[in-house]
Amino acid sequence: MRVEKIYFNAEDGTELFGLLHTSENSADKDVVISTHGMGSNGFKKREDIIAQKLTSNNIAFFTFNNRGNGLVNGVKSNGEKILQGTVFEDVEDSYYDLVGAIKLMINKGYKNIHMQGHSLGSTKTVYTYNKLIKNGEQELLNKIKSVILLSLVDVSEVMNYLIHSTQNQNFIKLALQKESEGNSNYIIDTGVPFLPLVSVKTFLKYYRDNKNIDFAKYTTKGFEFEKLNNIKVPIFMRWGNVNELISLPADKLAELMNEKIHNQNKDISYVDGATHNYSGKEDLLAEEILSFLIG
Repeated sequence: MRVEKIYFNAEDGTELFGLLHTSENSADKDVVISTHGMGSNGFKKREDIIAQKLTSNNIAFFTFNNRGNGLVNGVKSNGEKILQGTVFEDVEDSYYDLVGAIKLMINKGYKNIHMQGHSLGSTKTVYTYNKLIKNGEQELLNKIKSVILLSLVDVSEVMNYLIHSTQNQNFIKLALQKESEGNSNYIIDTGVPFLPLVSVKTFLKYYRDNKNIDFAKYTTKGFEFEKLNNIKVPIFMRWGNVNELISLPADKLAELMNEKIHNQNKDISYVDGATHNYSGKEDLLAEEILSFLIG
């Protein structure tokens, strides 16, 4: 496996960094673009194992740090330094990151692109795919040959559960107060383990202003999963069944989604014994992704 460092720009000019993993013969025509989740990064053991598995079968793997990596990070956008990371990012800006990565891979000569996301990265992947449809970006859509969603969560349900499981609700009132004062960058302490510090604007995007990203309402009766069903290319979905961020048992969720997702080329299941991060089950996950991609 060969690894190339790549510095590139998102569609809005934000500077990003990633690693392109290729096979030894560099004859790959397919590439998987991997999008990490909240407060995470693109260079974890899971990504390395998936990259090794895919490149051994002539499929390239590009993983990069989107603007939401880590808690707080400074990035340059059109020459101006801005603060991003989990504390400050607007999840909908991920569209610019992913489109930048897609165009980069097209310019690298890849004919077939496979979009992969983990956790909030899956949310970003589905959001981007649907926005490409909305924007009429058919040329880019034609390059996307499959979508891989790992541990796609119900954003509003997870947020509400974790917030209301804490004893302190004062930060919600504080967020609304600071918003009314025009101080959307004010940082609040939620007391929630996965989102301890967050700006008012970012918090309210997840908690209240989540219409465009709230498309995985697993426990809402009669929900039709329109944005997931807009994905016409083959779709792969997996969850763990240990400490996963879902309110249904993984087997029941997989059963539900197999019923609700109308895509004829779907592979929807769970990885037995896996956590939300697939720790210790990375090899099995990588094997299942490879089987999906090569048919």
